[in-house]
Amino acid sequence: MVPRVLSTPAADGLIDRLIEMHGALMFHQSGGCCDGSAPMCYPAGEFKVGAQDVLLGHIKGCPVYIGAAQFDYWQHTQLIIDAVPGRGAGFSLEAPEGMRFLTRSRVFSDEEAEALAAAGPPPRGDAV
Repeated sequence: MVPRVLSTPAADGLIDRLIEMHGALMFHQSGGCCDGSAPMCYPAGEFKVGAQDVLLGHIKGCPVYIGAAQFDYWQHTQLIIDAVPGRGAGFSLEAPEGMRFLTRSRVFSDEEAEALAAAGPPPRGDAV
């Protein structure tokens, strides 16, 4: 099965550092403008997920959620979490590290989209 979310080596390195400092992590990709559209990294359980959040998968063992409305727009794409130099957003854990997470994407091939459709929808936050 093709994963709905992946991470780059740069993101993996930053995640490893953040896990060393903060323990288990989670991500939430919300919709919004500016930094509101960046993936936000929190200590596991720090962000309350609910029925309107979709579990995309895991990166480096960390769950990655997305708001249901945003998932409707992006369900045909694979999200790729990357890390680049810069200041992170708001309450995201990487903010003081001189790096920030960002989301890149690619459209699923027809075969990948068919396989994902056959597998059924990903679980919602309240079902996880």
